Amino acid sequence: MNYKAFLIKYAEIGVKGKNRYVFEDALIRQMHYALDHIAPFSIRKESGRVFAECMEEFDYDEVVEALSHVFGISGICPILMEDIKDFEHIEKVVKTYMHERYDDFHFTFKVFVRRGDKSYPMQSMEVAALLGEKLLDEFEDLRVDVHNPDVSLTVEIRDKVYIYSDEIPGPGGMPVGTGGRAMLLLSGGIDSPVAGYMISKRGVSIEATYFHAPPYTSERAKQKVVDLARIIARYTGPIRLHIVNFTDIQMAIYEKCPHDELTIIMRRYMMKIAEHFANESKCLALVTGESIGQVASQTMQSLYVTNEVCSMPVFRPCIGMDKQDIISLSEKIGTYETSILPYEDCCTIFVAKHPVTKPRLDVIKKSERKLEDCIDDLLKTAIETEELIKIHAH
Repeated sequence: MNYKAFLIKYAEIGVKGKNRYVFEDALIRQMHYALDHIAPFSIRKESGRVFAECMEEFDYDEVVEALSHVFGISGICPILMEDIKDFEHIEKVVKTYMHERYDDFHFTFKVFVRRGDKSYPMQSMEVAALLGEKLLDEFEDLRVDVHNPDVSLTVEIRDKVYIYSDEIPGPGGMPVGTGGRAMLLLSGGIDSPVAGYMISKRGVSIEATYFHAPPYTSERAKQKVVDLARIIARYTGPIRLHIVNFTDIQMAIYEKCPHDELTIIMRRYMMKIAEHFANESKCLALVTGESIGQVASQTMQSLYVTNEVCSMPVFRPCIGMDKQDIISLSEKIGTYETSILPYEDCCTIFVAKHPVTKPRLDVIKKSERKLEDCIDDLLKTAIETEELIKIHAH
């Protein structure tokens, strides 16, 4: 079957009111981002549907794969389009479609007709009944099941006639860009890329901050994070990645603060730096991959102490997920194999044998006072020497 167009269905966007066009336009922008490097698609919206059409040759599987990464899409339907709308022509095209699409006709079917063109001389039920009758005459093995058919053949009569029987599931969610902007603290681990995916699925566009600690972390560790950002950019669109040299801050904390508090104090300064870049980029929140109780720095007490340093909200999409749940989702979105590459990031270099699991804010702040002679300059240097990379999926 040589398809030239796709009908794109959405779900949640459909319940929006007078501002639905904002969400539709954002969806179309993301579709262009996904498709423009493949072929020149013309994308338009019409009555609760979005159509993507291309008259040039394209790789069908590549297009479907690209669309399956666009949040906001609930279904991807490869369609035939016909300009001629008289019933005899529709009957002929539908029979040809069925012959080309299916090899074996031992299945049940239903014909569903949607008549968007109200000037069409036949009612929807009448067209559906007649087409069903013609198909039963044409294919003797077919059987009708109007309640639970194996195949639902849809004919939409609008400005043109659209014919399809396949609906490939999309990722759902809301189009990226409709839910504001947030700053993701991205590491080379499994959790934070999943958190970025999950927040973006709700329409939030993201930037990311990564903390690099040379020479304790290698260039391979840095490249691993760039690669992870590139994978999630297939879903989120372009990502501005802020790479921060965290070595001097980490060493100062290691030398001056109690070692069992190292991870908590280090995490607080990471949040401060990430919030700085978030404010510069007009982000409304920070996003992390933390899950309650997964490690010592992710107990309720630790998260409370970490949050205290921030003035903007911190979103944690993975907060109630088991580790296996996070791993399963990372495998689904394609980040897992990169995340498990054996290149340490700066979070794992100086790990205490017995880290504090129930830190007290007053105790942590007292320990941080030991950094007063140097921390402001170190923070300033880390921010001023930031490396900014714009990540594209393609």
